[in-house]
Amino acid sequence: MLSHIDHRELPRALQHLLERGQTVDIATLPRRSFLKIAGVGGLALGAFPHLAMGQGAAPASSALKPTQQPSAFVQIAPNGEVMVTINRLEFGQGVQTALPMILAEELDADWSLVRSQHGSNDPAYVDPLWGMHLTGGSNSVKHSFTQYRELGARARAMLLGAAAARWNVDVTSLRTQSGLVLGPGGLQASYGELAEAAMAQPVPEKVMLKDPKDFRLIGKPTGRLDARAKSSGRQDFGIDAHLPGQLTAVVAHPPVFGARLASVDDSAARAIQGVKAVLRVPADRGGESVAVVANGYWPAKLGRDALKLQWDTSKVEKVDSAKQLAQYRELAKQPGPLRFDADMSPMASAPRHIEAEFVFPYLAHAPMEPLNCTVQISEGKADLWVGTQLPGLDGAAAARVLGLKPEQVAVHVQMAGGGFGRRAIGSSDYVVEACEIAKAARAAGLNALVRMVWSREDDIRGGYYRPMHLHRARIGFDAKGKVLAWDHVLVGQSITMGTPFEGGMVKNGIDATGPEGMLEPYPFPMRLTVHHPKVNVPVLWWRSVGSTHNAFVMETLVDEIARSTKQDPVAYRMQLFGDKHPRHRAALQLAVDRSGYGKKRLPAGHAWGVAVHESFETVVAYVVEASVKRGSAVLHRATAGVHCNLAVNPRTIEAQVQGAALMGLSMCLPGAAITLKDGEVQQSNFMDFVVPRITDMPEIAVHVVPSADPPTGMGEPGLPPLAPAFANAITRLTGKPLRELPFKLA
Repeated sequence: MLSHIDHRELPRALQHLLERGQTVDIATLPRRSFLKIAGVGGLALGAFPHLAMGQGAAPASSALKPTQQPSAFVQIAPNGEVMVTINRLEFGQGVQTALPMILAEELDADWSLVRSQHGSNDPAYVDPLWGMHLTGGSNSVKHSFTQYRELGARARAMLLGAAAARWNVDVTSLRTQSGLVLGPGGLQASYGELAEAAMAQPVPEKVMLKDPKDFRLIGKPTGRLDARAKSSGRQDFGIDAHLPGQLTAVVAHPPVFGARLASVDDSAARAIQGVKAVLRVPADRGGESVAVVANGYWPAKLGRDALKLQWDTSKVEKVDSAKQLAQYRELAKQPGPLRFDADMSPMASAPRHIEAEFVFPYLAHAPMEPLNCTVQISEGKADLWVGTQLPGLDGAAAARVLGLKPEQVAVHVQMAGGGFGRRAIGSSDYVVEACEIAKAARAAGLNALVRMVWSREDDIRGGYYRPMHLHRARIGFDAKGKVLAWDHVLVGQSITMGTPFEGGMVKNGIDATGPEGMLEPYPFPMRLTVHHPKVNVPVLWWRSVGSTHNAFVMETLVDEIARSTKQDPVAYRMQLFGDKHPRHRAALQLAVDRSGYGKKRLPAGHAWGVAVHESFETVVAYVVEASVKRGSAVLHRATAGVHCNLAVNPRTIEAQVQGAALMGLSMCLPGAAITLKDGEVQQSNFMDFVVPRITDMPEIAVHVVPSADPPTGMGEPGLPPLAPAFANAITRLTGKPLRELPFKLA
């Protein structure tokens, strides 16, 4: 586990703030203290199922999988605290609160005593539906909703069994309430009192779950369990690793992806005080890097700055963004694999036509916490401390590098400061890099933990971007807006080809992430051709993946058809939905009603914009208000209608949609693009890769359609429809369709 951050490394003002608040109450009990208490007695089963067995726990039912055993997920301390282990990475989306809410609901726990911690790469913490360790695809609550309900119900049944045995009464005479078991004649015992005995109870295979009408936690707006730590600066993230004897490494990466070193002059770097080693190590995509290992980040950075490196780029492609776009345009003219293949013969006789080309650039993930990983190599084992979306895959990659078996690598999942997909990568690039450095350092005689830290510049130039895409559309339609033929071509790199995800994601030469979000829910006859060129730029999913560009294309073109046929864009969409898409209708109608669309008089120079899109089984509609000021597009207000079925924590959903909308806005702002020249990324930090500032943030109101159906995905769906809604508003003001992100109004 991580120790608390060394306050001496913080600014003096922050040191004083932390020193003034050192008293520890139950709400801020450190994890280490909790485990010490839990070890004295109680339902301390939360490490791993096999460890729980060694502590005298009841035998696990052979019919239950590790993902179904409460022993891996619930710890109850003698003081009544309930520690819930989550099988996902918390990196801002609120899952560290939502999953404990679900479990605590069925457990009937006292919410004020519920805590949460991350899991690991143990098999218990795989996604119960996909069978792999994964935080992604907006699946955390969707896939673990029933799992965590059953875990809570099983733990509750074991507590009831322990109480029945203690009082020698029929278990059916007992009930639970807020961390207590209540029995006949005023009998009462807290979960903390019963926890140790509950360990000896059999784990039930089948449990009765609550009727949703009886929920007291699920569906209620609830503050996040990590809010106090984050708002007070106490929260540890992976980058905050401070362990005894730890060294820090920074890396000089190739300027062109895959380039190798021609020469290294490290004499000046080695002369810097605090530098312990300069190591030549393998880099991602067959390249080479130089790591500087020192007793802190600053000397390591100074050492890297002092390196004199010559690179051999002769054997790698040097991508140029302008030339790449020209190549994509040529490729779009060629036949290719078909995702949809409707009859295009009505195109020639269609009375109206639209021809459009859309261009979308590479985008960096740019999370607030740059990539990092801490590695400790011991005899026959290794430990990793890292904020990862794929702890199992990363642990296996670390094992390969270190010459170990996967079970000999323990991945301690840490809180992460954002990620948006960058911490879920099939190549495990930054984890492999950290392990290569730790292995090289050990070979050089440095038997210490090594914390590898990327700078912001490393993060933005370090690859794995949302792919650049080109779209071309030819649409034939009639005077009533009925589409007769839609011929569409999409060009962009595949995200999953050549990765562990290829087998399940690539079919007939088409990566499913490329065209996702095209066509549905509209009843258009479409022929969709998809090209996946190979380019020397590493690419990866970026929050909401293919929908980041496909929603923009679909929703702006639908609006254009409505304008061309003089139809209200909301009415036109409702007509297209018909009776087949009630969730789309409900989300859009909610946004319309709450925004005042069509009823409220807008200020002069302002216009409405509308868009609706489904991703990860959740529908989000936006009605926005925008204007153009001094040649720039300005977003004033956004009203969201969300249909995600049952809202486990409405407060978290509101925050997710607000954050996703802001990230969607980021795609629209001039300067929000990654470009390449002679193979090198031209952007390096937030001065030349633009992200929204507080002055760009519009007023956002989030409204959720009531539903009792099982939850659908929520982390990503708020992003895709924001940019097209904004674009549709600007087009209504300027009369010029926007075909490119970021916006170009001139």
